Amino acid sequence: MAISPYLFIFISITEYRNQSFPSEFFLLGLTDDPELQLLLFGLFLCMYLVTVLGNLLIIMAVSFDSHLHTPMYFFLSNLSFTDICLITSTVPRVLLNIQRQNKAISYIDCLTQLYFVDFLGGMENCLLAAMAYDRYAAICHPLRYTVIMNPSICILLTLLSLFVSIVDVLIHSLLLLRLSFCTDLEIPHFFCELAHVIKLSCSDTLINNIMIYFSVCIFGGLPFGGIVLSYVQIVSSILKKPSMRGSYKVLSTCGSHLSVVSLFYGTVFGVYISSAVTDSPRKTAVASMLYTVVPQMFNPFIYSLRNKEMKEALSKLSGGFM
Repeated sequence: MAISPYLFIFISITEYRNQSFPSEFFLLGLTDDPELQLLLFGLFLCMYLVTVLGNLLIIMAVSFDSHLHTPMYFFLSNLSFTDICLITSTVPRVLLNIQRQNKAISYIDCLTQLYFVDFLGGMENCLLAAMAYDRYAAICHPLRYTVIMNPSICILLTLLSLFVSIVDVLIHSLLLLRLSFCTDLEIPHFFCELAHVIKLSCSDTLINNIMIYFSVCIFGGLPFGGIVLSYVQIVSSILKKPSMRGSYKVLSTCGSHLSVVSLFYGTVFGVYISSAVTDSPRKTAVASMLYTVVPQMFNPFIYSLRNKEMKEALSKLSGGFM
């Protein structure tokens, strides 16, 4: 649904301004050492397979177990699908470049990768906010939970996440297509990242940089603010409960989501902090791997190890394949 507009824009704009567009960029990756590249190939391959398999198991467990047909697991299965798509938008290209010993990536492929990373990162951000709202409704309004989080609301929140992410990426994509590029087309990264691509432009990038900060504040800040507000209400509700045992049980239902949120935003903030304190592009690239690969790999483990219902569903699923 979101791909065809991009292809249309690419074809029409390229024909109109072909002289301004480079034929390809060069992804410098994490290292030039052949031995380390071989090690990185094995590391990225293992992380990719673990991530895809783990998230597929989550999706299958939620689909086949009727006990998991609840709003929380509906959002979780969407999050797992987003994680698979996000890591697929970056890691296979890394493996291909290492295997071919070729760092080149075409202009169209680079921008397509950039858009999908931006889109899927925004989608994950919004889904985490939707899951926080679900926990807020379950804990602060338990008697009205089924009314508040009915199937229509769940679908609406997912579509809203999709819409917000598409709007965000379209703003950046249309602004990026107006830029011309210089001869230095080396990206000190293992994937095409928006800020690095903008730095290669010969055009005035003030508007692009302003829109990056605007989208971070609005499209990133509002979901994060919603998560914080939800947990402020949750903690306030827990403190009002007389029973500590009951409070612990309520808080434990948020444990997995809190862990995923902490991992996702912790790695994102870590990238921005590292890019601010270091002048080394390679160190920034290593830090960026944290939010594009690591959270997606650990999310299935967090939910399967900390969640009794998910453990039982996975056990049933594995039993069905035996």
